[in-house]
Amino acid sequence: MPEYEFVDVYVPRGVSRKEATRLLTDHAEYGHWELDRLSLRRDGSRKVRLRRRIIRQVRATW
Repeated sequence: MPEYEFVDVYVPRGVSRKEATRLLTDHAEYGHWELDRLSLRRDGSRKVRLRRRIIRQVRATW
């Protein structure tokens, strides 16, 4: 079963949809994050949870 690490990103109310998309695209491209969950709050702000897979290296034995 894969293991993931998570990060929560808060996008304030005044940020446009286009700017929020660009912000999340930058996280995806450069940090290898993917969207896990998006919550739109009553005040118009967004809470975004991003995840990326943890890759564990196995030590080679000689």
